[in-house]
Amino acid sequence: MTDLRPRRSVLYMPAANPRALEKAKTIPADALIFDLEDAVAPEAKADARAAAVAATASGAYGRRELTIRCNGLDSPWGADDLGAMADAGPALAAVVIPKVDSVSDLDGVSATLDAGGAAPEVSIWAMVETPTAILDARLLAAHPRVEVLVMGTNDLAKELYATVGPNRAGLHPHLAAAVLAARAAGTVILDGVYNDIGDAEGLAAECEQGLQLGFDGKTLIHPGQVQIANDTWAPSAEAIEEAEAVIAAFAEAQAEGRGVITVNGRMIEHLHVEQARRTLSVAAAIDEQSDG
Repeated sequence: MTDLRPRRSVLYMPAANPRALEKAKTIPADALIFDLEDAVAPEAKADARAAAVAATASGAYGRRELTIRCNGLDSPWGADDLGAMADAGPALAAVVIPKVDSVSDLDGVSATLDAGGAAPEVSIWAMVETPTAILDARLLAAHPRVEVLVMGTNDLAKELYATVGPNRAGLHPHLAAAVLAARAAGTVILDGVYNDIGDAEGLAAECEQGLQLGFDGKTLIHPGQVQIANDTWAPSAEAIEEAEAVIAAFAEAQAEGRGVITVNGRMIEHLHVEQARRTLSVAAAIDEQSDG
């Protein structure tokens, strides 16, 4: 995976709520999802669409990556949502599409974006929310316009009669399968939301679990959750120090023609050097984002 843009914290913001759109300008999330789907009542869909497009085009959100979650193409609003994306301007990074089940779904979204005049650079973030999507996750992740897979854990749990409660044990194999699919395709993958906005300890535990499973970041539903996700997916000072030591030791061994490398008593192979370089690259990308 070569895309190292920080996506530690990806915050859903209801596009129908002007106060939320204004507050999002100050929240330290790496990316924002202006939501036209679940967070918007049917009678407010058109106004929310216009508000999301205007917010994205405003240039008021700094270096935050901006996306819009459209309604599905099978809904009464999906085609109009996608047709409006050209007006969002160059700040629109992606459209987030719910309940993607097949490559043909993605082809339809891509064709509708193109027909509406959206820039070719506008990617698709495909939401994995159904059993079919889990089974076809590798095909979805490999679609040429898909840049990110987004786990829709609430809907997936409902479909599987599973639970999104503590430890998410019933979802583990499906989360792992989606991560494998993303890695095979070189695609970014984001963990699903944590529902209890008052439970900071539970969120921190689930973020750590997501990190261990291999997710690149977490989708969030409340501004108060952002810092916990940011802290979880940012390399620690200790990890950065160790990465620098690994790279320095590797360079010294190469210069001296040595084939055996140790750092703090640990044997170092090329894979550890690659991991160290990635750690430093991620840290640098986060620093750059923060400076903006």
